[in-house]
Amino acid sequence: MAISCSNIDTLPEDCVSKILTYTSPLDACNFSMVSSTLHSAANSDTLWRSFLPSDYEDIISRTLNPLTLQSSSSYRHLFFSLCQQPLLLDRGHISFKLDKYSGKKTYILSARELSITWSNDPLYWSWRASPESRFAEVAEVRTVSWLEIKGKMRTHILTPNTTYVVYLITKVSHRVYGLDSAPAEVSVAMANKVQNGMAYLYNKYEDTMFYENHRKMERNKLMEDNKEIRVPSKRDDGWMEIELGEFFCGEVDMEVKMSVMEVGYRLKGGLIVEGIEVRPK
Repeated sequence: MAISCSNIDTLPEDCVSKILTYTSPLDACNFSMVSSTLHSAANSDTLWRSFLPSDYEDIISRTLNPLTLQSSSSYRHLFFSLCQQPLLLDRGHISFKLDKYSGKKTYILSARELSITWSNDPLYWSWRASPESRFAEVAEVRTVSWLEIKGKMRTHILTPNTTYVVYLITKVSHRVYGLDSAPAEVSVAMANKVQNGMAYLYNKYEDTMFYENHRKMERNKLMEDNKEIRVPSKRDDGWMEIELGEFFCGEVDMEVKMSVMEVGYRLKGGLIVEGIEVRPK
């Protein structure tokens, strides 16, 4: 039997708060506008503490300025602080943020946290600051024929029982070349489950007849192997993202491996890599 608003108003506030812990942050905000009893319960520390990740204290301790968050006036304020501005963790090499609707975790591994073939050789890659990036450095391809980017993450730091999607975050410089010659191989692997795909790292000439004919030939070839070609899409922060694949994060801690590889021996350059994002689907 469903409980009406009048029934809920007769319950103690701590009991209502406990009931609301089985909802979501978005639901709690909506319930707070129903009645005075729900408003008080929906803003209680008990409720908003339940929406924070269980390891939130460890996450805060790893930020560049943990005291700013530790002085939050309430758990509700802390929750929305973690949703609004991404936190830089572990010497600024990892970005963390909560989804304000669900409370689920999102992480971005910076380029420095990734394994990039030949990235320490200045003939092939350069490391520099970018005013558009959340990180201190980004990596830019000077010229390579072998492009290989890998990342890995343990699932215990993510929100359990959640499907996550993995994205490579990029831009291109004014000297970009060779990135649209052929699609790269992308993959996400966890245990014995491997999800493979193909993706173009750049699509400047997508509207030209030449590029469309080239893409059709590549697409027809890949369709024989039942593979879809993905293309970069624009993000709200001004960067581009390329989907690498997805995985389900369960209760058991496992390692997730992500990779991007284009080894067609065509020279290419101008790709700027900010990092790899792992966010809830």
